[in-house]
Amino acid sequence: MGKTKIRINYSKCGNATGGIDPRQCSRCLYICEPAVFIRHPALKVKEENPYDPQYWQVTPVWLSLCTRCLKCVKACPQNAIAITW
Repeated sequence: MGKTKIRINYSKCGNATGGIDPRQCSRCLYICEPAVFIRHPALKVKEENPYDPQYWQVTPVWLSLCTRCLKCVKACPQNAIAITW
């Protein structure tokens, strides 16, 4: 069995790059039973107030937990998630 790769298209998901604001969606976080994803302030974005970030993104962190069920892919309204192995 190959190594799981999860890619997020941040131009579709991630409001710092023009996509949907993950705070308003987060369907992938809610549907993923092993909790592979995290939502966090966008990386490499200079915030006016770093204690109150306005730009967010979703990142797959624990790839080894992914069961390859593809529920996150099906749940994403932006078609921003791709899983390969």
